[in-house]
Amino acid sequence: MLWAAAFSTGVFAQQTPSGAPAIPTPSGEIRKSAPAPGSAPKIRIGKAETFRLDNGLTVIVVENHKLPRVSYQIFVDNDPVQEKEATGYVEMMGTLLSKGTESRTKAQIDEAVDFIGASFSSNANGVSGSCLSKHSDKLLEVMADVLLHPTFPPEELEKAKRQTESGLAQAKDNPNSIAANVGAVLRYGKNHPYGEIMTEESLAKVNLDQIKGHYNTFFKPNISYFVVVGDVTKAQAEKYAKQYFGKWQKGDVPKFKYGVPQAPEKTQVSFVQRPGAVQSVVNITYPVDLLPGTAEAIYGRLLSNILGGGSTSSRLNANLRETHGWTYGANSSLNPDRLVGSFSAQASVRNAVTDSSIIEFRKELNRLRTEKVPAAELQTWKNIITGVFSQNLEQPGTVANFALSTARFGLPSDYYEKYLQVLQNVSADELLSVAQKYILPDRAHILVVGNKDDVVDRIKQFAPDGKVNYYDVYGNPVVASDAVVPAGMTAEKVIEDYVNAIGSAAKIAAIKDISTTSVMKTGGPEIIVKTWQKDGKVVTDMTMNGMSMSNRKYDGTKAKETGMGGARDLEGEDLNDLKEQALFCKETAYKTGGYKLSLKGLEQITGNNAYVVEVERPDGKKTTEYYDMKTSLKVREVSHVPGQDGQPVTMTTDFADYKEVNGVLFPHTVTITGVFPVPLKAVVTELKVNGGIDDSMFKL
Repeated sequence: MLWAAAFSTGVFAQQTPSGAPAIPTPSGEIRKSAPAPGSAPKIRIGKAETFRLDNGLTVIVVENHKLPRVSYQIFVDNDPVQEKEATGYVEMMGTLLSKGTESRTKAQIDEAVDFIGASFSSNANGVSGSCLSKHSDKLLEVMADVLLHPTFPPEELEKAKRQTESGLAQAKDNPNSIAANVGAVLRYGKNHPYGEIMTEESLAKVNLDQIKGHYNTFFKPNISYFVVVGDVTKAQAEKYAKQYFGKWQKGDVPKFKYGVPQAPEKTQVSFVQRPGAVQSVVNITYPVDLLPGTAEAIYGRLLSNILGGGSTSSRLNANLRETHGWTYGANSSLNPDRLVGSFSAQASVRNAVTDSSIIEFRKELNRLRTEKVPAAELQTWKNIITGVFSQNLEQPGTVANFALSTARFGLPSDYYEKYLQVLQNVSADELLSVAQKYILPDRAHILVVGNKDDVVDRIKQFAPDGKVNYYDVYGNPVVASDAVVPAGMTAEKVIEDYVNAIGSAAKIAAIKDISTTSVMKTGGPEIIVKTWQKDGKVVTDMTMNGMSMSNRKYDGTKAKETGMGGARDLEGEDLNDLKEQALFCKETAYKTGGYKLSLKGLEQITGNNAYVVEVERPDGKKTTEYYDMKTSLKVREVSHVPGQDGQPVTMTTDFADYKEVNGVLFPHTVTITGVFPVPLKAVVTELKVNGGIDDSMFKL
């Protein structure tokens, strides 16, 4: 509405490139003939020396003297815990671990690490860092201080919460994040640690008592590993371990047993609504009982790469992208885990081909179960995995992870040295047998995140009972509202009620000019947005730190934008956007301005039922608007704009805090999500009606 539209369009126009890039040219395809198999390359991974301190800390040392660098990691191997209504406190503990100790502030920790050119981080499972080998004592002294004497400063918790809140807000409008969250809930259930999803509500309940309690309960040396890789000897590593971690007190640590989630007995179809979305995210997923460190885990990696590895040669990409042109990329994963593994296959596709894409997904899954992989294709993927595996061995972190996995899961000491040999020996018959065990297209959750009106009727066919289960962005079941559109209600009536709710057509007609100032806080410098409207003309101006970021001006005939990249005349849709923004209330023009309106039904917005009205402008641009059923006020508007990669992205604008100025209600808080890394929240600080604006303001 009014200034809000100017704000969102002005900001986004300045941030996005002009013109969409050409569709990338597909590269690569499966070779016509298989390369000679040959023998698996000899893999020589540094031999791991393992010993245990008196306090139970397991020390793993892998010597590599090629470079004068060494990496250190403390890994606390506790069972996953259920965080329940305070999901997020374990992650917060990992974040706060390195934010202050009894003798150092966060700034002093950072300074000590930077001074020696080291890297250092903490997470929910401990601490890790790397440095030149000559600086080992200095780095380990900091690591030990952080691990053994954290203070978990309250101010750092509040800062971490604010940062996490921004990420959660962004994820709520990101279809891939939504699919990941809801997919986890469907696979594991909310009574399993892997199915717990952090929300704004659960984050708000995180407190220091929970964080300190988790640390005091689980951070014990007798369930932990000290992994040392690089330019160090076993004797040096033993000295470091005893000196810095030998006084770490051991203790009893609780263990937990969880039921093993099972794939559904028959296909379940689930849906998450994203109003106005032009694409659907399709995710086919279910849990699997696949343990790490087994031969089947190696077969599973091969299967997953053939199906949906990160290459246009994978079957899903060859089908959905190369043959049909329905997606920019499809992928799959078959992941082992000691509690419960997972399978997922996913792609973003156009609404109109959502059902066709699911058919092709299932076709490729069934093909793996019923047909042997041809020799040429099988050998190609063996070679690709071999190349990636060998390349990753150049990274010390890879060697460290191998050593840690070997110890954690009780693997044979030569498991990773023989990895490629096992891979090269996999036959098509063995792969078919493993596919029949782990590829389950008829026992999967088919999850779709998209626009209900365009998609739901298309996907009902995949549910044996024809039922679609609805969820919100955090995997909570959505109960259908009993509310129905009242008899006789039309889109035109919804708009008429809105105009009356904010004042009346007569009061809006009495407006001569409007000037607005709003402030957006980004976590950095404030952005000031000012708009001036008069006689079908408009100016929008954005500044940050006193410098102009974007100035858009429409004089009633022509429009121009001046920004950091120079000046340009606005034409087409950009020009029409400014014409619309020049209106004091664009909704009053819907009836006489050539707009097409369609009442699509009711949807819940923040717990309240709202009328859904599709609005098509005379130039063909469509928006979906939501009007609260009780108040008749507009609460949301959804439109599509070009993203950074040229693909359309959904921009959601929420309106709140309506206040009366000169007899007319104006929203004083506007939140825009979907097009920026974090949501943008703008608050009106000044709004004047009929305050007088000089005509010279609008001259180009």
